[in-house]
Amino acid sequence: MSEREPGTWSRNKPLSRAFAAPRRAMNRIFATPGDHLDGTRTRTTASSVVDCGVYVTGKRLAGEFSPDEALREACSHEDGFVWLGLHEPGEAEMTAIAQTYGLHELAVEDAVKAEQRPKLENFGAVHFLVMRTARYVPHSEITETSQVVETGQMMIFVGEQFVITVRHGDASELGSVRADLENGRADLLEQGPWAVAYAVTDRVVDHYLLVADQVEADLDIIEEGVFSRGAASPIQAIYQMKRELVEFRRAVVPLQRPLATIVAIVPKRIGKYFRDVQDHLTRTVEQVSSYDDLLNSILQARLAQVTVDQNNDMRKIAAWAGIATVWAAGAGIYGMNFTHMPELDWLYGYPAWWAIILLISFVLYRAFRRNGWL
Repeated sequence: MSEREPGTWSRNKPLSRAFAAPRRAMNRIFATPGDHLDGTRTRTTASSVVDCGVYVTGKRLAGEFSPDEALREACSHEDGFVWLGLHEPGEAEMTAIAQTYGLHELAVEDAVKAEQRPKLENFGAVHFLVMRTARYVPHSEITETSQVVETGQMMIFVGEQFVITVRHGDASELGSVRADLENGRADLLEQGPWAVAYAVTDRVVDHYLLVADQVEADLDIIEEGVFSRGAASPIQAIYQMKRELVEFRRAVVPLQRPLATIVAIVPKRIGKYFRDVQDHLTRTVEQVSSYDDLLNSILQARLAQVTVDQNNDMRKIAAWAGIATVWAAGAGIYGMNFTHMPELDWLYGYPAWWAIILLISFVLYRAFRRNGWL
């Protein structure tokens, strides 16, 4: 069953017969949005509860449950558990859920603020896993302001008879995960809350692999642009890509230790699934490390190209300045207006001056061209 969006809820406030008529009269005069003439009031509230299901022997029980009702129903079955899905919960709502499920206040604070590094903490019988989600942001080209990787957070509370997933951001939605488990993997759901934790973790890490593959395609484009003969990629774009890669690295690399700890504490029948996720994460970490090295090499190559281009420009400027110096020297000498300058009285002095200046300039130009300065 896919996750559904929170809806509206209504609460009826029945009035005694003695006050029903006056109330209806007052409503006609002072009616406000949400008040009805029959004395009822409908209020629409934003809830972070996306889905709340009770599972027994790998199958979801029919009906809709509030978080407290779901926990009572699950506790009435020996092998039942609750999967409560939340999306960006507020502090008040998360506190109420914590009181019902016995969550630690520090974990609740982390789940609301969503500013944590990947970690695994143990609060008595409840384990608290924090992961960072990642999503590739499509773009036409890499610029100095392009967003390549968008990150969010995923928190999982795992208890004896419940699992609570708290998602922040748009990456790694869980509707399809829930549907896959309910429709075709009842044998996995039979293994309890840790099975749900595995499925969610697997989806997050699978998204890492997708992002890594798409980032690799971007790096290929940047590398091709840097080493092409045409206009090379600007340094600002390369540096922006490096920043995005650092953001992705912060999401992927720190998750290695929590996953290794989970493999050691979960039941063996679930541990083999988490080891598979661990292998995928290791592959992603290796990819990210290689991308970082490649991007450093690309950045260094581009900086070297810029330095070479600057040197070439300076040599061209120096060559033309050397040629211009010949003209300046000739004009300076014959512009001093000394009295005894025999060339001034010579009939061919002016043409000879032009011929000498042009000849020297041509010789210098050919010399600079031969040496690659022009």
